[in-house]
Amino acid sequence: MQDRNDRRSNRERTQETREKLIEAARRLFVEKSYAETGTPEIVAAAGLTRGALYHHFADKQALFQAVAEREAARVAQEIETEAGAARSPIDALILGGDAYLAAMAVPGRTRLLLLDGPAVLGRAAMDEIDGRHGNRTLREGLAAAMRTGAIRRLPLDPLTSQLGAAFDRAALAIAAGGDLAAHREVLAALIKGLAAQSTRKTTHPTQLGLPL
Repeated sequence: MQDRNDRRSNRERTQETREKLIEAARRLFVEKSYAETGTPEIVAAAGLTRGALYHHFADKQALFQAVAEREAARVAQEIETEAGAARSPIDALILGGDAYLAAMAVPGRTRLLLLDGPAVLGRAAMDEIDGRHGNRTLREGLAAAMRTGAIRRLPLDPLTSQLGAAFDRAALAIAAGGDLAAHREVLAALIKGLAAQSTRKTTHPTQLGLPL
């Protein structure tokens, strides 16, 4: 019994140390940037030693990757929570998109995931992280909408990539001061534009002022 308690206690201490390092690193990466943050600052902010840092992470880049992974996971969790309340597959995609923009509004998150992430880890590594989290939720939502016939059947991977890129661009624009409501409106229109023909409301040409 004592051995099991000791092992559990060791696991808890290990997790606590990792969390302190990730939290301290995130704060400094946002305040100063990855390039301007040194490992001595990180361990000092975490109240730990450099030995503790290198016991858990190979280097500063590996620590940054852990920060990015956790941020991406939190974004995906917000998307899944909001999309789960939807009444239709298209509503799920729209609510999920709104949740993504809201989650990316957390201070520092856009910089970490969309700017510093690709620069520090490389585009391929960030795509893998996104594929496990945000883009995974989008891909699953699109696949579900196709299965139910709510949207047209299109190549899933390119569709996920291109629609995901549109959301990323919107998040960057909003972080730079862009109009949130306007970007939400455009993204919702993109999603509704994927609707299968049978689910669209037919508009007669004359209603649009067009000649027959």
